[in-house]
Amino acid sequence: MPATFVLLPGAGSDSWYWHRVAPILEGSGHSVIAVDLPYGDDDAGQYEFADVVVDAVEDVEGAIVLVAQSMSAFTAAIVCQRGEVDVDLLVLVAPMLPAPGEAPGRWWETTGQPEAKRAFDVLEGRDPDAPDDLRALFFHDVPDDVTEEAFSHEEPVMSDTPFGTVWQAEAWPFVKTRVVAGSRDRLFPLDFMQRIVRERLGIAPEVIDSGHLAALARPGELAAMLERYASEL
Repeated sequence: MPATFVLLPGAGSDSWYWHRVAPILEGSGHSVIAVDLPYGDDDAGQYEFADVVVDAVEDVEGAIVLVAQSMSAFTAAIVCQRGEVDVDLLVLVAPMLPAPGEAPGRWWETTGQPEAKRAFDVLEGRDPDAPDDLRALFFHDVPDDVTEEAFSHEEPVMSDTPFGTVWQAEAWPFVKTRVVAGSRDRLFPLDFMQRIVRERLGIAPEVIDSGHLAALARPGELAAMLERYASEL
């Protein structure tokens, strides 16, 4: 049965991030809503982001699959918790998987991400003390033409406001959830993601052969995963 996939971009990105995945889903008969979150608005935090998502899907009928990349996992969790949208399935891709009472700005410390990234850099022979190179960190497995398009694409300047939003919840929302983790993610190494997902959700992530930006690096494989998840509803 066709579903509506609601796609949320990661921090500082926009709906362009999903431009390689959306046509595949639409070609299989699904509907796609790629949402632009107001990442550059200093007056908008995670709850205002959730408002944008709710408004975007208010007229949707049928099954809704909410897909969140990286930091938008916080937004997606809030949308599901509020219950204004009947989300049938939540899919988190390379997520900053939140815990109740946590803010994105504190997530790094509470999860141990800096230590995990450093250990992975050492394991793969990279200098853990070198300044971050966005191309090497995020685009190392993205095709060159897509990388060049990404760097020429005008994206919102990231505000600090959403990093300070505390997720006001006592437990994970009651919604079917799947997690996709990249085997070559240099920001959120696989063993780190497996641990966090196990500790916080009690499940194991499905692994895709990708870095942090699976929708740009492996759109076909990611779309196939999403369609398979939707078919299991």
